[in-house]
Amino acid sequence: MSNWKIGVITASDSISKGEREDDRIGVLRQLSQEFLQADVAVYRTVSDDMEELKEQMIELVDREKCDLLIVTGGTSLSPRDVTPEVTSWVIDRPVPGFAEEMRRAGLQQSRRAMLTRAVAGTRGNSLILNLPGNPKGVDICLRAIADMIPDALHILQGREQTREEWGGYGW
Repeated sequence: MSNWKIGVITASDSISKGEREDDRIGVLRQLSQEFLQADVAVYRTVSDDMEELKEQMIELVDREKCDLLIVTGGTSLSPRDVTPEVTSWVIDRPVPGFAEEMRRAGLQQSRRAMLTRAVAGTRGNSLILNLPGNPKGVDICLRAIADMIPDALHILQGREQTREEWGGYGW
C-alpha cells in the first residue's frame, strides 16, 4: 500500500439526500487500489451547493490532510453544476494538463465529453481533481491520468523521484 491519503467528495443533490446510490464510489475505490495502491480514506456526499462544497473541499485538504482529493459530479452545464467554479476558488494553482487529458480521453468515447468543465489544481501540497458524475466517465477520466498522479504528488510534497526512478526522462 502507498501512503497516499485519498479523499472523495460526491457532489449530487439526489445522492446527498439519499434518493439514489452513489454508483461512482465503487469505481473510485477500485481504481485507487489498482493505480495508486491506496484506499479511499475519507468519503463525503454533498449537495450541489457552492458553500457546502467549498467547506467540504477545504475540510478534506486543510484539516483531513488528503494528498489527493477527487470531486465527482457537477462538471457539466446544468445550472446546479458548480464543481469547477468551487474548485477554482479553492485551488492555489491550476494544473490544466490533467483536465485536458481527461477531456481528450473522453472524446475518444463520446463527443459529449467536450461539454465537461472539469478543473484540476493544487492547494498547498494536495492535488484536487474534478471527475464526471457517471461511473463510465469516472473510469475513463481517471485511467487517462492515473499514471501521472503519483508523479504530481511526489513533486508537490517535495519527494520528487530520482532520475533512475522516473527513467531519466523529464521536463
